[in-house]
Amino acid sequence: MDAFTSDVAFTPTVKAIQSRKGSRDSYARVEERGGWRATITPDLAAFIEAQPSVFLATANGAGQPYIQHRGGPAGFLRVLDEHTIGFADFSGNRQFITQGNLQDNRKAFLFLIDYMLRQRIKIWGTARVVEDNAELTARLVPANYKARPEQAILFSVTAWDANCPQHIPQRFEAADVAAALAERDRRIAGLEQEIARQRNSASGEA
Repeated sequence: MDAFTSDVAFTPTVKAIQSRKGSRDSYARVEERGGWRATITPDLAAFIEAQPSVFLATANGAGQPYIQHRGGPAGFLRVLDEHTIGFADFSGNRQFITQGNLQDNRKAFLFLIDYMLRQRIKIWGTARVVEDNAELTARLVPANYKARPEQAILFSVTAWDANCPQHIPQRFEAADVAAALAERDRRIAGLEQEIARQRNSASGEA
C-alpha cells in the first residue's frame, strides 16, 4: 500500500533522482499536506467533461507501453461518480491493443490537455473494457454523434495532478475560431449598415 497518493508515480527510484537533482524537499512538502487528490472534484469533473480529446496509456503484460487517442464532442468523457470516468469506445481500426493490454494489466493513465487554456491534467488509475452492456454504452454515447459505439471503457481514479502551463503552445479549436470569425463578420456588417444609415441621414439633411 502506498504511503502517499503520489507514490503511484513517485517510486523509490524516482524519489532518489529527485533527491539527487534537488526537488525532493518540495515534493515531500506536498506529501505532508496530503499529496495528490484521489477523488474527482467538481472542478476536475468540469474540466474532464469539457474536453473533446484524451490520451489513454496502457501497458501489456510484458510492460510494453501504448498510448491511444480518443476523441468526440465535449461531454463524450463522462464523470460517473467521484472515482469513475466512463466513455464509449467507438469502432476504429479494430487492432484492440488497448483492450488486450487491459486484459493483462489493468493499470492505466489518462492525459488531458486544453491548448486554449494551456492546462493539462494527469490521472493515474485502472481501467476495464465493458462489453455486451448496451444500456451502459448507450448512456455514454454523446447525443447526435455519428459514430458506432462498440463497447464502453470505465476508468477508476487512483490519483491525479495538474501541471503548470509552461511550454504548452496555445491553440484553438477550429469550431471556436470559425464562431469568433462569424461573430466578427456580423459585427462588421452591422457597423457598415449603421455607417451607411448615418451617411444617408446626413445627405438628407444637407
